[in-house]
Amino acid sequence: MDLTVLLSEHGVKVTSNRVLVARALSSCHRPLSLSELESLLLTVDKSSISRVLTLFRAHHLVHVIDDGSGSVRYELCLSHDHDNDDDVHAHFHCELCGRTFCLDHVPIPFLSLPDGYVAHSVSYMVSGVCPDCKKR
Repeated sequence: MDLTVLLSEHGVKVTSNRVLVARALSSCHRPLSLSELESLLLTVDKSSISRVLTLFRAHHLVHVIDDGSGSVRYELCLSHDHDNDDDVHAHFHCELCGRTFCLDHVPIPFLSLPDGYVAHSVSYMVSGVCPDCKKR
């Protein structure tokens, strides 16, 4: 995946720190917390990572996930349509190791809301034990 193209498609100017954060999010294949990103990006200071994430949020380049752990996690939004996010899927939070995983092929069910309600986002979080922890 060409991250510079993805950033440009979301209206984000390409800089080295932005590419580093996007690459870290892309390479882990699971949502990451700010502290996990800081551990991966030792050459980028915490405030720069935080500013990049804030910018990415404003441009719909990341999904912000509350997995119930008390820590917000971030994952790249791979949708190429700014107005219609087609990168919506379920997530799984392991109660033992604390990691959160994307369930890319598990779509979020369509919800029919009553008249007058407008949805801005939908979250579908499953919690339990991941395969790695189950083996232990």
